[in-house]
Amino acid sequence: METLPIFFAIATATSVYLVWFYLLARKLTGPKVWPLLGSLPLLFVNRARFHDWVAANLRETGGAATYQTCTLALPFLARKQGFYTVTSHPKNIEHILRTRFDNYPKGPTWQAAFHDLLGQGIFNSDGETWLIQRKTAALEFTTRSLRQAMSRWVNRSIKTRLWCILAKAATEKSPVDLQDLLLRLTFDNICGLTFGKDPQTLSPEFPENPFAIAFDSATEATLQRLLYPGFLWRLKRAFGFGTEKRLKKSLEIVENYMTDAITARKERPSDDLLSRFMKKRGVDGNHFPNSVLRRIALNFVLAGRDTSSVALSWFFWLVMTHPRIEQRIIDEISTVLKETRGEDQRKWVEEPLEFDEADRLVYLKAALAETLRLYPSVPEDFKYVVSDDILPDGTPVPSGSTVTYSIYSVGRMKTIWGEDCLEFRPERWLSSGGDRFEPPKDGYKFVAFNAGPRTCLGKDLAYLQMKSVAAAVLLNYRLSPVPGHRVEQKMSLTLFMKYGLRVFVHPRILAGISSST
Repeated sequence: METLPIFFAIATATSVYLVWFYLLARKLTGPKVWPLLGSLPLLFVNRARFHDWVAANLRETGGAATYQTCTLALPFLARKQGFYTVTSHPKNIEHILRTRFDNYPKGPTWQAAFHDLLGQGIFNSDGETWLIQRKTAALEFTTRSLRQAMSRWVNRSIKTRLWCILAKAATEKSPVDLQDLLLRLTFDNICGLTFGKDPQTLSPEFPENPFAIAFDSATEATLQRLLYPGFLWRLKRAFGFGTEKRLKKSLEIVENYMTDAITARKERPSDDLLSRFMKKRGVDGNHFPNSVLRRIALNFVLAGRDTSSVALSWFFWLVMTHPRIEQRIIDEISTVLKETRGEDQRKWVEEPLEFDEADRLVYLKAALAETLRLYPSVPEDFKYVVSDDILPDGTPVPSGSTVTYSIYSVGRMKTIWGEDCLEFRPERWLSSGGDRFEPPKDGYKFVAFNAGPRTCLGKDLAYLQMKSVAAAVLLNYRLSPVPGHRVEQKMSLTLFMKYGLRVFVHPRILAGISSST
């Protein structure tokens, strides 16, 4: 009999919860929710097309005069109240990234998941810790010497390795996974720029590099932490099994590599980012300790590798399927090189672009920006809500909850980009005369490089690297997709192609001259 009061208490509590959840859910915009399960059934069904599913839900909630905001309900797996606010309207995004910047930090969930890998580095910190690193990094990223250093690293990788690999593939008529080549190239470049040390993962032999493998493994294992409640991955870490066991082993390799790099740079300072940060002092007046330098460097590697390679992969795929745009890019590169290197086309393909040549490629930059509009390297970003707030469209966001702004969805909104928002049209980024790159006046319509106080410091370096690689490939080769190859999105924090980008490489003919290198 004693069990009856307990039974009735549980039944009453459950009934109250179901009624509360039902009444609250009726007020929500977005996908259907079920008691106990919330939006999980639909989330599971659409897991392979998550970003497009989110965009479709946001389009349904928005009209010509309304904002696009919806709610995903995950009652037992989520944070406070189990409701995740997702938005794609520029005014809401501006509110989150600038107006109420201090109210929307990375938050404890994100920071805890990434702490073992990134510590309190610039991309995993908030408040004063973030501000100190931001100010220090900003001084370096605005220097012309750093952009010139990036240009040297990129051009060396192109001339001594990428062109050789593509030339072999063209001669043998064998396909290559362009996404893999680009991942290797950008990894080598960012390591060179950060440590002054080239791991040479992009080589004809495609060598396995212990640091690269460990870094990939550690990143993947860290991302897994965001998919599950915190207590699960903490339990796995405590007992040392599964992905947490792999993470620990990978981090040991990464830490050793970083320690060696710091030691080498202290003995022989160079012009790389690590050497530059070694000269800086923190708020206490002392130089950064090795532990902080390791995290700073790793943060830059993480930010500078995957984002550019993924953007280039989608760029080449789009260009392959839009020959008119490809030809206009070729014409622009040819015009610039004719002015800088003369009429002899052989000189155009002897060396990769110089820094000043790349800077003049306006249409190519527009095509890269258009790629990032449609396929942003980071499709969604998450923020923690410190205090109760109301977004500009009237959506309440309670403290302790999570608000997500869908960068992928922003580029697919007719109310933001017009009726042709799904078209690949670089011209939308150009002035009326077509001679100047003109981003939208509302900077929060395009946040592929973030916006507000946390705008990406490496934006110009990213464009420089992408321009150099794009020009080096397209001026020398025409690409065609391998028949039957499926280009699909991989559901992760970075918009990788799930099966890579397998292409055939064909020498391009310029004015009767084969440009095969």
